[in-house]
Amino acid sequence: MKKLLAYFLQGLLYTIPIAATIYVVIEAIVLIDGIIPVEVPGLGIVILLIAITLIGMLGSTIIVQQIFSLERLLDRIPLIKIIYTSVKDLLSAFVGKKKRFTEPVLVKMEGNVERLGFITQTDLTDLGISVDKIGVYIPFSYAVTGNLIIVPKNCVTPINANSADIMKFIISGGVTELDELEEEQEETIH
Repeated sequence: MKKLLAYFLQGLLYTIPIAATIYVVIEAIVLIDGIIPVEVPGLGIVILLIAITLIGMLGSTIIVQQIFSLERLLDRIPLIKIIYTSVKDLLSAFVGKKKRFTEPVLVKMEGNVERLGFITQTDLTDLGISVDKIGVYIPFSYAVTGNLIIVPKNCVTPINANSADIMKFIISGGVTELDELEEEQEETIH
């Protein structure tokens, strides 16, 4: 009976992550596909992907940049400006030219507590914060959110590791083993 229970638990360990991943991907596709209501399943997402790609291509030309003044308009509306620029900056930190989550660090907190994070700002003097402090983003486990904390530079220790691996480690709640991450990297290299 113990062996059957062990097999069952092993089966759960294999199937739940796969099933959860498939479920999330399918739900995301259905949600995105529903943005453009068309009769053919999947056509909405194809149209959306093509439209976003075309906007990206057109947005890089000088003529279109002058025609599209929406961004300038959004920058002038007080509450909308905060939302728009925050989302834009966060997205560009992950996928833009100005990637920010490239310096993983270990931050000494109160007592003997330390947290993993990423340096996002090394100069906070524009905010009136002394030059010996930096901005560190601390992601939450099992969430896409986090906290920005301001800490003295001497409370931060750089980590010699891949930023993506550290982010995966944090978001997984520390259950992803770093050896697994290194093996995944080696597999993608070969």
